[in-house]
Amino acid sequence: MAWELVIGLEVHAQLRTESKLFGPASAAFGGAPNSHVDAVSLGLPGALPVLNKEAVRMAAIAGLATNCEVQRHSVFARKNYFYPDLPKGYQISQFDKPICLAGHLDIDAGEGPRRIRITRIHMEEDAGKSSHRAGGSYVDLNRAGVPLIEIVSEPDLRSADEAVAYLKELRAILIYIGVNDGNLEEGSFRCDANVSVRRVGQTTLGTRCEIKNLNSFRGIRDAIGYESARQIRQITAGETIIQQTRLWDVDKGRTAAMRSKEQAHDYRYFPDPDLPPLLIAAEDLTAWAATIPELPAQRRSRFVSDLGLDTEMARLLCEDPETADRYERTLGQDQSPERARSLASFLTGRLAGALNKSERSWADIDTAMTQLAEVHDQWRDGKLSNKMLTDVLVAAFAADASFADALESARDHTGLIEQDDGALDDMLAAIIAANPGQVAAYRSGKHKLIGFFVGQVMRQLQGKANAKVVNAKLKALLDG
Repeated sequence: MAWELVIGLEVHAQLRTESKLFGPASAAFGGAPNSHVDAVSLGLPGALPVLNKEAVRMAAIAGLATNCEVQRHSVFARKNYFYPDLPKGYQISQFDKPICLAGHLDIDAGEGPRRIRITRIHMEEDAGKSSHRAGGSYVDLNRAGVPLIEIVSEPDLRSADEAVAYLKELRAILIYIGVNDGNLEEGSFRCDANVSVRRVGQTTLGTRCEIKNLNSFRGIRDAIGYESARQIRQITAGETIIQQTRLWDVDKGRTAAMRSKEQAHDYRYFPDPDLPPLLIAAEDLTAWAATIPELPAQRRSRFVSDLGLDTEMARLLCEDPETADRYERTLGQDQSPERARSLASFLTGRLAGALNKSERSWADIDTAMTQLAEVHDQWRDGKLSNKMLTDVLVAAFAADASFADALESARDHTGLIEQDDGALDDMLAAIIAANPGQVAAYRSGKHKLIGFFVGQVMRQLQGKANAKVVNAKLKALLDG
């Protein structure tokens, strides 16, 4: 019988505040170990938490952007457990009264649109970090107290691809609204995956296992694939799935048992006596909602309907607001569908490829986007051949000057195609006359040989020819 995956995700997203959730220490990533600490994050006796209002604003707009109901009344609770990098012996989180409830995201993993429900979003402080190496174990409390939101989905996801699509959409939304930087490598966007399996047609949920701290899309996909296969093997063999927390071992490509899965009562939640209930004024919510920009789904839809882009290209451009902004800035006033599609392909293909092979960054070339649009238009209009375009980009990226100056210099050096049609016709006729065997083969049905003739032309003209014009003229002569 076929099996069905049931997946729910718990995403931890670090809020982009300057200071920590309840103390004045810096919330920035990095720094010397234990340099971003204060009395609250160190858990010193008598230190009292003071709530960061900016973190509340960010949590609320994250809820609004994910179609949640933002609760004007919520409560912070103590989640009690012992761990070396948790100096207070408890984590301040939210339990039965979180800041956001009942949202959803719409995704498409290639099999049509699906709505994934969001159970809740709650605020909490991060723990520190333990590292284990030769000579002992070490604790760094720089991350302790950093503000997080935990976004908990319903178990609505049915494949690893859907899980990745959901995470990419959620990550894009949080980046667009400015509350999270989306950095998976630094752990500011990470998730735990709750995975279970059941026979197709069953409605009862299977026993779930939680895979902790997944911080790459590939890792998420691979971990879910391995864990679901492991559970199916065990059930098929007549074994029982034990509810537990598991870790993903990237090197070995498998999950491994970490501990039995805790329940809410294991943490002995109770309202934090040092923090009053959080009350959000209605006027604050209204003002915060007004700051939410055009979201990724809306922007993708506009790119498809107004600019004629296909769905995949629109998705690629809208993964982060900087890329989408750069595209629209480069597009300018001429937004005809043909140019919009060509420019999108140019930016994500040729330009991105040349950039990746260079020492420059997008920040280096952002001031030259108007000139790059002109280069694209000259290439699209046949005034620059593919080879000439490559030469221009390679030279511009390799130069020591500013990119705008380097681009102008490379374009001036390369020049533009100013083809004399009469001279071109004479050259084509001479090439055809000199290759009767290839002409006969072409006319007998080997039409791919047109590439041979194009190559002959490009060699003689050193790549400075309009490929479309050359192809059309050659085809007319050879077919005639």
